Amino acid sequence: MSHHHDDEFRIYSKEFEDLHKKWDRRQFLTQTTLGLGALALGGLFGKNIPGASPAAMGSLEQDILAALPHFAPKAKRVVYLFMSGGPSQFETFDYKPKLIELAGQNLPDSVRKGQRLTGMSANQSSLPIAPSFYKFNQHGKSQTWVSELLPHTASVVDDLCVVKSIYTEAINHDPAITFFQTGSQLPGRPSIGSWISYGLGTDNENLPSFIVLISKNAQKDQPLYSRLWGNGFLPSQHQGVQFRTGKDPVLFLNNPEGYDGTDRKEMLEYLSKLNTLQNDGYGDPEVVARIAQYEMAYRMQTSVPEVMDIKDEPDEVFELYGKDSRDPGTYAANCLLARKLLEKDVKFIQLYHQGWDQHGSLPSGIAQQCKTTDQATAAFIKDLKRRGLLEDTLVIWGGEFGRTVYTQGKYIADNYGRDHHPRCFTMWMAGAGVKAGFNYGETDDFSYNIVRNPVHVHDFQATLLHLMGIDHERLTFKFQGRKFRLTDVEGHLVKDILA
Repeated sequence: MSHHHDDEFRIYSKEFEDLHKKWDRRQFLTQTTLGLGALALGGLFGKNIPGASPAAMGSLEQDILAALPHFAPKAKRVVYLFMSGGPSQFETFDYKPKLIELAGQNLPDSVRKGQRLTGMSANQSSLPIAPSFYKFNQHGKSQTWVSELLPHTASVVDDLCVVKSIYTEAINHDPAITFFQTGSQLPGRPSIGSWISYGLGTDNENLPSFIVLISKNAQKDQPLYSRLWGNGFLPSQHQGVQFRTGKDPVLFLNNPEGYDGTDRKEMLEYLSKLNTLQNDGYGDPEVVARIAQYEMAYRMQTSVPEVMDIKDEPDEVFELYGKDSRDPGTYAANCLLARKLLEKDVKFIQLYHQGWDQHGSLPSGIAQQCKTTDQATAAFIKDLKRRGLLEDTLVIWGGEFGRTVYTQGKYIADNYGRDHHPRCFTMWMAGAGVKAGFNYGETDDFSYNIVRNPVHVHDFQATLLHLMGIDHERLTFKFQGRKFRLTDVEGHLVKDILA
């Protein structure tokens, strides 16, 4: 280190000392409070923080994390294929043949039971029943009913655990997606991936433990907000990192133009020392998180270009996933990228595909959605299975709610639409820890109410955490005087779907 750099460092140190001498009573109390918080944070990260003190190791958060996993996990990794907008269960997995003879008739009050409607259909004079325009067939040894729109998914049904009795409380998109991703309809809570990153850490020090991919070839009918993969009140290095297509897969990761980066490591060392001084002075836990993020960004400059490069994939792989897989950023390409990330031991991958909100022209709209996603989804399952990754990876497919049996506006056999329906809808899981070729739950003849084995959003979240070796009631974080968890104050393990 040069004398010039030493002089600069002493100047910064002197400035921090002067700040300490000038603090008044309010600042002292703030320092003390945040200092205790910093000790807690040191405990959170334990041995991952250089120089973490023995006192920090004894924090409440460290005690909680030290107990993880609570039991042997079945899944080491999760890929969550989120179909944003609410896919219709009627045109995908929930076969309701009795609706054919009721086409166009008003939904009976005995079925609706006065349940809440959205503002888009609440003023309709009638709620005409709309059977699916598409045919269903049974597939596999499990004889699972699947729509003709999903022929590729039909070929892997014996690997799927299809849950037809999911239900939620939110009836509009933003609160419903937020509820699925964070356990609360209100913004501000940590996302599922952030909870898992916080609780279980990472198996690859050169990539984030929580990565987000968004399809570029999807209709942007409903917005996606970054808070859906945000860290909430957890330390910020646990937020999801979005990987994009193009020149900068991760924003602000590459060096500026004209900068060769040769002295970047030295710069980061100085920055780390300054941040350490800042942390020592103010005790803000977020400073430690930022240090970790800078270090991760430095390592990612090498690891990200490597994992994003698909040119070495054989033609057979592209043929498996479909022609779109050669086009970075498409749903198919993101599925292929997700497989590569799993091979690098990324813990949680969230893949969003928008465009499932079909209030009108549903038959043509959902046909296009299925055409865009079906082959790649099935290919992903097949690819993981043949590489031995499916046995310790959990794959999830589903949206934020289902669709109504009745159509918005007039019933037209080939051109109807469906409103939001939170009372019952279908999701599926595959891989580590769940029964393969298994159907769970049942809805009535109108797919309006659940008649057997209901699964609430918090039950789904509790089961997901269980498969990762986490007791959902024990993974908590104290914030503003209260212990929070992903499942809030609810959630039950769905034992019947466990392998």
